[in-house]
Amino acid sequence: MEKVTLTIDNITVSVPKNYTILDAAREIGIDIPTLCYLKDINEIGACRMCLVEIEGARNLQASCVHPVGEGMVVKTNTKKVRETRKDNLELILSNHNRDCLSCFRNGNCELQTLAEDLNVSKIEYEGENKVKPVDDKSHSIVRDPNKCILCGRCVSVCKSVQGISILDFTKRGIETEVAPAFDKSMADAPCIYCGQCITVCPVAALREKSDIERVWDAIEDPNKHVVVQTAPSVRAALGEEFGMEIGTRVTGKMVTALKRLGFDKVFDTNFAADLTIMEEGHELLDRIQNGGKLPMITSCSPGWIRYCEFYYPELIENLSSCKSPHQMMGAILKSYYAQINNIDPKDIYVVSIMPCTSKKTESAREEMQVNGLKDVDAVLTTRELAKMIKEARIEFNKLEDSAFDEFFGDYSGAGVIFGATGGVMEAAIRTVADVLTGEDLEEINYTAVRGIENLKEATVNLGGKEIKVAVVHGTKAASELLDLVKEGKADYHFIEVMGCSGGCVTGGGQPQVPSKVRDTVDLRVERAKALYEEDVLMPVRKSHKNESVQKLYAEFLGKPNSHKAHELLHTHYTKREVYPLDKKEELEVAATE
Repeated sequence: MEKVTLTIDNITVSVPKNYTILDAAREIGIDIPTLCYLKDINEIGACRMCLVEIEGARNLQASCVHPVGEGMVVKTNTKKVRETRKDNLELILSNHNRDCLSCFRNGNCELQTLAEDLNVSKIEYEGENKVKPVDDKSHSIVRDPNKCILCGRCVSVCKSVQGISILDFTKRGIETEVAPAFDKSMADAPCIYCGQCITVCPVAALREKSDIERVWDAIEDPNKHVVVQTAPSVRAALGEEFGMEIGTRVTGKMVTALKRLGFDKVFDTNFAADLTIMEEGHELLDRIQNGGKLPMITSCSPGWIRYCEFYYPELIENLSSCKSPHQMMGAILKSYYAQINNIDPKDIYVVSIMPCTSKKTESAREEMQVNGLKDVDAVLTTRELAKMIKEARIEFNKLEDSAFDEFFGDYSGAGVIFGATGGVMEAAIRTVADVLTGEDLEEINYTAVRGIENLKEATVNLGGKEIKVAVVHGTKAASELLDLVKEGKADYHFIEVMGCSGGCVTGGGQPQVPSKVRDTVDLRVERAKALYEEDVLMPVRKSHKNESVQKLYAEFLGKPNSHKAHELLHTHYTKREVYPLDKKEELEVAATE
């Protein structure tokens, strides 16, 4: 690749010709501040924090979009640069709601950090600071325009990564804000609640709708038997909230913390992941052997499910009828667990700790209840769990490891890898392979479906039958494959779709990482490593080998896909209108026809 040589702060560096000044500076360890910038996603130079001085140029230039040039001389730390950056930051702060101490992002806010780094101690300018209504109508996402700094990150990630474009700049001038079209609430927009907008927001303009107080109230209620379950990806990211390196596995400490918070039982959603494989694997076999609708597509990701309901309703029949693992767990806890422990199901309060904001909306769906009881009563994100641990003054890093409570805390390695893209597929193949061959196969690492490529394909010979599978993650990437399925050009038996790029390890409820860290570390890779590490350490690595799951079927469910299993563990999905007309709009349309 052709290179150019330039000088930055008296350091000479040679970099590829297609680099920006920001790229070149980072190569030699020079930290230029950024706020709106997200590598390969939002490179627009809007915030003007990354301004630098270029010899011979009349004005300061935004380094995140300015290309390098042969012989260029750049200064990143002149008085003019420092004062202009500071002025620009003060202008941003002038219209910002600066209630930092009571803000959801206090202590983990990129704007707050930048103000400290640039030594902003007073605001020379005061904006109008008109208070705008906060949109908190959805179960998953709260949008606070008073916190928004118009950086455009959320707009870009929704458009470029997820391919949905729910959010965009609306209105003009000082009235400009980021919002859904037609002044819709997030609750009424065709949003999948993946929360990727939250993970890239540098402030608290977008955040999850918190269930922390509801959970505290349940724990304090002597009449409630409060059970908590944790998704596989939580253990791969929770440590980051306490200063640990990205991808540190904290399973044992997490369990200890949950017990200290006061939950009556601490179980693992991995148990239900194994249960999901039993149901989903046998559902796939039934479709293959009896002419069912193919390809069958996974149903674990609620963001993907909403995407299908809104944008690909013609593929709803292809979806597995299985509930997602944490919903299955809730249904089992309020039936079998209640029965064997002689507890009234109405007194059981199920809390799910999830890496996903869309799980909050999923748990509120009417379909996710049995006999009038919700499967799951409250969903907390990884971030919310961290807040509870801190609020309880628990020193997480000093905790000893402890184990999940027995039976519903028992799981296989296959259940663990559910959190990484390709994990559901690999777990399913491990079980389906044994069922079809009638053997206990030793080769169980199906690496062809691992990794972060947008689309992974494999043909697996199972019991003499060629099974074609595909794995895709992130809804924009998924749409390309789904179009082929619609056109009859994708000859697969089974497809795994995850709503977020990388799968659950980078879900919308995971720890928020500063942009300059996101630009240098692939969160998808580092967090997934923790899950595959735990998989290898497990004595049992196939879902159907989980003895507690076997006992559940023997004593309660009968067999996979039985009548009772369908009653508790399966569901259905429905077509949704992208922007349905309200009654007034319907009348107006009718009047013009």
